[in-house]
Amino acid sequence: MIISNMEQNTFIAADGTTVNRSPNHPPLYRKLYIESYGCQMNFSDSEIVASIMAEQGFVFTDHYHEADLILINTCAIRDKAEQTIRNRLLVFNQQKILQPDLIVGILGCMAERLKTQLLEEEKVVDLVAGPDAYRDLPRLISQVDKGYKAVNTFLSKEETYADIAPIRLHSSGVTAFISIMRGCNNMCSFCIVPFTRGRERSRDPYSIVQEAQKLFEAGYKEVTLLGQNVDSYSWHPAKTAAATPLHHGSNDPDIRFAELLAMVAEIDPKLRVRFSTSHPKDMTDEVLHTMKAYHNICKHIHLPVQSGNSRVLKLMNRTYDRAWYIERIHAIRNILGPSCAISSDMIAGFCSETEAEHADTLSLMDYVQYDFSFMFYYSERPGTLAARKYRDDVPETVKKRRLSEIIAKQRGHALMHNQKSIDQVHEVLIEKYSKKSDAFFQGRTSQNKIVVFPKGSYTIGDYVAVHITHCNAATLFGTVVS
Repeated sequence: MIISNMEQNTFIAADGTTVNRSPNHPPLYRKLYIESYGCQMNFSDSEIVASIMAEQGFVFTDHYHEADLILINTCAIRDKAEQTIRNRLLVFNQQKILQPDLIVGILGCMAERLKTQLLEEEKVVDLVAGPDAYRDLPRLISQVDKGYKAVNTFLSKEETYADIAPIRLHSSGVTAFISIMRGCNNMCSFCIVPFTRGRERSRDPYSIVQEAQKLFEAGYKEVTLLGQNVDSYSWHPAKTAAATPLHHGSNDPDIRFAELLAMVAEIDPKLRVRFSTSHPKDMTDEVLHTMKAYHNICKHIHLPVQSGNSRVLKLMNRTYDRAWYIERIHAIRNILGPSCAISSDMIAGFCSETEAEHADTLSLMDYVQYDFSFMFYYSERPGTLAARKYRDDVPETVKKRRLSEIIAKQRGHALMHNQKSIDQVHEVLIEKYSKKSDAFFQGRTSQNKIVVFPKGSYTIGDYVAVHITHCNAATLFGTVVS
């Protein structure tokens, strides 16, 4: 939520920062409503958009029927995600009938993938802006104000939004996302992201540390460093000296992800540090040793495997095989020990996947025993390498059956891991009230496990030691101990 102050020409954001408004900006009475879908990066981008629009005199609202401008930050990774957006546009079209001056815009990956097609197919849409075009939103909105449709889906080779202080939307003031890089170079055959977010570029590390420092000073207790592939983070000061005024000098050493992790962790021991997402081909021992060296770097690694079969992994262009992935699992266990949680992504029914290859995925799950996973069946995305080269030949009924087997196995492994936590004491950062009762708090362990416990006399943002008494496959339950 953003609070406007008419006399002082300022906005006060939810994180306490003040945004000045220049005299030539529009009146303060235009209201902005944002909906975000998909990955954590999209939610982080929405906070950047909110900051840009606050500078233009927009006030944030939680209710779309109050808004003068509705922006939907979209995901294009699966067809179901796009259909969800189209259904929301039907709702906003009804609002537009009641409110003809309402502006509706599509942001993010779906905007980049479909571009002007969205303006033609969805008459309710007034503007389309890709992930690298958010600075241009004021101009696009001005164009719509003049009665024209507006679009900018230009993909940048440099844009990182490093100089924009995000406005933390719907924040409890405890946890926050920090984008450390944009784009992806991996070109997995099933994935649309390289085409919607462009090539990799890493953000100035000193701007990342500065953002984390300010968040900690504002009372935040945890930051999550975000990137499509954080392990490939690489910043070269000599190449970026003109564009990054925050760095110390062009003679600074190159900084890779292990060094960046340490820089953020050293801000304060009471600031937790998480990161997402890792790629098995780039997960280095240096990162693992850095995680071990700092107590406040959370002991959880999201390491998507996608398939347990080497032939399928090659078709997916994942650039590693089953043996390589297992070696990385061994490295995690050897360096960080069995208490480090590992999660994954799984795709069931990729092109030409056989029953034996599906069984390889199940056997890999038994070998690794993931703490939790994100699981889907294959959804062909137009424009990807897989859509151009391979036939989507696994029947949907087979995909769904294989997915149900993966889900059942994962549920068993998750329950097994959670049962091991019973009678243990875990440090938990209190994030919010429990979904079911305001008499209980909810927080997470270092291993990213959700814990629910009686509220007592504690407050959101406290670290507490919780004795785990029982669990289910998704949640730990317990009581606070002294």
